[in-house]
Amino acid sequence: MLRIGQPSSLNAEPAERADAARNRALLLDAAQQLVREHGVAGLTMDALAKRAGVGKGTVFRRFGNRSGLMLALLDHSEQKFQTAFMFGPGPLGPEAEPIDRLIAFGRTRLLDIELEGDLHRAAEEKGRFGDGPYALHRAHIVLLLRAAGVRGELALIADGLLATLSAALVLHQMEVLGYTRAQIGDNWEWLVRRVVSPVAQVE
Repeated sequence: MLRIGQPSSLNAEPAERADAARNRALLLDAAQQLVREHGVAGLTMDALAKRAGVGKGTVFRRFGNRSGLMLALLDHSEQKFQTAFMFGPGPLGPEAEPIDRLIAFGRTRLLDIELEGDLHRAAEEKGRFGDGPYALHRAHIVLLLRAAGVRGELALIADGLLATLSAALVLHQMEVLGYTRAQIGDNWEWLVRRVVSPVAQVE
């Protein structure tokens, strides 16, 4: 249960900011769990307040409305993913080999899409190719491709790889074509290994 505390004095202002950030993160963790259990339709302000053990007014003060909550949840989910591939343990994080990190990147993203697909699809509909998360994902994959010794137009190769992780495409493959996340992940690994293979390199 979340408990939103109040500072007892002005001297507690830094603690208040830390508590506010922590409580906001806990609310978003609860929202993420609701989406994973019930889909986007199951995430309402009432449901989140009940799950988190706070008053409904607290949820509205934090996020304004349901649209604000959705945007905050997308940002929260993306930040967790970025932290994992930039600073986390292997095979996704920097202690692993580049090819293993590339494979883990795709498999982790596929899990996120399977659990939070509607959120990711909505983000794509608002624009994928600007300066936001897509640009960071692209730069990260370019870095890993270069570290793995891949030659050629790395930015274009990265775009090609990322295209296979489009939420709209992955959800179509799962929901319409009947592929499992494991099958799509295996195909991602096959594609990454083909790209990194010396036979595939362009002079």
